[in-house]
Order: sequence, then structure tokens, then C-alpha cells
Amino acid sequence: MTCTVAKNWALRLAGALSLACGISFAAAAAGPEVVSGPGVDPGCFKPWDAGTKFFKAAKKNGPYRIALANGFIGNTWRIQMIKTAKAYADQPEVKAQLKEFKVVSTGEDLAAQIAAADNFINSGYDAVIVNALNPAAFAPVVKRANAAGVAILSFDNVIESNDAVIVNVDQIELGRLAARWLLKKIPGSAGKLLEVRGPSGNSVDRDRHNGFHEVLNGSGKKFEVVEVVGKWDDGTAQKVTADAIAVHKKFDGIYTQGGSTGTVRALIDAGHPFIPVSGETENGFRKLCALHAEKGLHCSSGGTGPAQVAVTIKAAIAALQGNPIPQSVALPVSYVEYPNIKQGEDFYPDLSDNFFVGNSFPGCKIGFSATEIMGKSEANQ
Repeated sequence: MTCTVAKNWALRLAGALSLACGISFAAAAAGPEVVSGPGVDPGCFKPWDAGTKFFKAAKKNGPYRIALANGFIGNTWRIQMIKTAKAYADQPEVKAQLKEFKVVSTGEDLAAQIAAADNFINSGYDAVIVNALNPAAFAPVVKRANAAGVAILSFDNVIESNDAVIVNVDQIELGRLAARWLLKKIPGSAGKLLEVRGPSGNSVDRDRHNGFHEVLNGSGKKFEVVEVVGKWDDGTAQKVTADAIAVHKKFDGIYTQGGSTGTVRALIDAGHPFIPVSGETENGFRKLCALHAEKGLHCSSGGTGPAQVAVTIKAAIAALQGNPIPQSVALPVSYVEYPNIKQGEDFYPDLSDNFFVGNSFPGCKIGFSATEIMGKSEANQ
């Protein structure tokens, strides 16, 4: 029996062809080999925990074609992330490893993001990096990438698959940190909290929310939590916070996952008494917290800078060079709380409010100046 199959259908019909034609695709479909650690550059690529497995892909000769398939770009974190990716790809030692670095952002259209990733796979890119709109929807994409011998990695809003490399901070712990700090700062055993959440369906929003409520529910205290969706965007967060204050009149504390500067501005504009606010790492948020600290605006600020995309690009290159790397890479959190928010270290008066602090990963020898990042465009290329 003779089997002739168009190239674009080969991956999708691999299982059927192996039965009909006796062709085995097992090796290609298996993806990278699971090996024993330690991995390459352990100061940078730290395993998530003691049970983390290590991947070793077949070595490819560079320079490489690497693509970033981003989804949502409706806030300043994502814009800075795209600019940081381009800045990293342009650094001489990185640029020498790259034949092409392609960036596509598809908005909140999940089908479009999946199609973009599939197009990169089918076009023969060596690695595809994803900041996923939905953590579970990309599992079939991972299978197609592994079958094609394409390295697939995700970060921030990661793909929930044990067959792809993920790079992230402990997002659940970030939610826990916020709740612990608010419980410590708010007197009494009851009250009302405002939770300003991110875009629905994202793993980061879900994990931070779950960590936040895990601590609240286990505290023995009774707090009513009012949830609004701020989409990690200053303008949206400011509006929904203002609306919540207009309806509920008084809150005892706020947890805002992002759009933190807008959240605090809404608090100030409404004339609401200053209360503890736990937010992200926006420069503007930290500036406001420092400016109004003596008036009672006490804050904690935690997250991870958009430069985690650079760590993921570095991991992609290491994997393509045939080095073992952890399947799950743990990144450090940028965290500071009142009264330790210091000018020139934790926030910068001369930088934009929209700039996210915490863009250095010394263990990876990755660090950026604001000028280096903001000089790039967030447009598709």
C-alpha cells in the first residue's frame, strides 16, 4: 500500500497513517527526552521543585527561528513584555543565535492565537513561545509541536501541559502574599475587601485569586470580598474601582492584581480614606504608595517583571542547543512592602507610571534599562 500525504496534513493524520501504513511516528510525537538533572545553567533555570523532570531535545544547529505567539495586549505589562522580548533578541550575543525572531499578538481571540502558533509550527520555526489566553486549550498545540520537532515553551499565563516547558513565578503564592499582608494590616476579624481581578480565563488571574482566597478562608476571619474585573489595566481598574466605591461606600482593604496605579487613583479621587492596598509592580503604584505613605496609604507590591519573556527566550535557545532544562522553571518574585518601598531601588520618579519594576534576573545575567526596553515597538513583526 502506498501512502502519499500532503505536508500540512502529515502531523494531523499521524496516528491514522501509522495504523494504515505501518509508519511509526512515536519518536517524533514523544517530543524531548526526559533525562536526569541537573540541567544547564542551574543559576538561571531553577527547577520548580524536587519532583521537576528535565527535558533534553535533539540538538539543532543555529542560528534559530523563534516565534512569540502572544494573545492579550490590552495593558501596559503586555506592551512592555513585547518590547522587552525585542530588546533581548537584539542584544548582540542573543542576536548571533537568531536567524529570525517573530512576534504576533492576537488580542483576546483564542482561536486566532492557536492558529498563529500552529502557523509557526507548520512554517518550520525551531521554537514557539506562548503567553496563553487559556491554560488548557493549547494541549493539542503542544502535541503538534512535539510531533514536528518544534520546541514549545510558555510563560506568565502558561500552557498546562507536562509536555511543554513552562517559565513562571508561583502565581498562587502571590495571591497568598497579598492576603497575608492585608490580614496583618487590617485590624479586627471582619470587614469588606475589594478584589480587582485580571482578564477572565487566564491562569494568572485564576491562580492569584485562588491563592488570595485560600488564605482568607483559612484565616478564621470573616471578610466579604467584592470582585470586579480590571483586566490588569489602569484605565479599566480605575473605572471599576470607582464604581465599586460608589456602590459599597467603604472598603477595609484592596487587592489589585494589576492596574494598581488606576486603582489607587480611584481611591484618591473618591475621597475614600486611605486603606491597605496590595498591588502589582507598576512604577506609578509604588510612587503613589511612597508619596502618600505618611497619610496612611500603606502598600505591598508583588509580581514579576515582563522580562520573564527574556528568560523564556534564553531557555528556548538552550533547549535547541541540546541542553537539559527543567520542564518547569521557577522565577523569583519582585516583592516589597511598607515601610520599605525605596526611591531609586523599588520605584523611579523619572520613569513612566506604566513602567513595571523588577526586570532583572541576575542569575540569568539578564537586566534591562528603561531606555533599552521602551525604545522598542509593541507592534507585530
